[in-house]
Amino acid sequence: YQRRVHGRSCRVTIMAGAEYLASIYGSEKDKVNCPFYFKIGACRHGDRCSRLHNKPMYSCTVLLQNLFHNPANLPARSDGKPACTMNERELQQYYEDFFEDLFWELNDKYGDIEEMNVCDNLGDHLVGNVYVMFRDEETADRCVSDLNNRWYGGRPIFAELSPVTDFREACCRQYEQAECTRGGHCNFMHLRPISADLRRKVYGKYDPNP
Repeated sequence: YQRRVHGRSCRVTIMAGAEYLASIYGSEKDKVNCPFYFKIGACRHGDRCSRLHNKPMYSCTVLLQNLFHNPANLPARSDGKPACTMNERELQQYYEDFFEDLFWELNDKYGDIEEMNVCDNLGDHLVGNVYVMFRDEETADRCVSDLNNRWYGGRPIFAELSPVTDFREACCRQYEQAECTRGGHCNFMHLRPISADLRRKVYGKYDPNP
């Protein structure tokens, strides 16, 4: 509408309440919904968070909570020596064996995977989290229903639909530039990379991050 300001006619736009709430949903300005859960599908406060964690009814992305167990994170032995004796090359091979095994099992059983990522964070809410983005919501829903009745590596699987739709928004940009000062306890995703050879093997010409 038009209003007079200091003798001049000015156009003023008023955003409707519902429109404004939609525009700030999941952002820091949103005092009701948790921005971390909205962006990364996890929050360090868990059920104690003062903001809402709105779990999606439909999503193409599935979260497998704490599924990858990195041997490098094992606690030290009673004599103070590290429990893990693998070197960096062996640890990466261990990870890539896990990644490939899980990727093809889910892809072949449920449907085409668009993207799969594994968190390298240390915080309880992110450590070992696996995010699997399928091509459609029906496939993701079927995957969640089935996996919650299964075990992997001798441990029960905890699967749920995730609100994550854009991993670029969920990732720590400083980590990608080797500049994150929070280390493994950062609240944004530190995604563990796979080799170029494995990327070509699992994604082929459809690599989401060439």
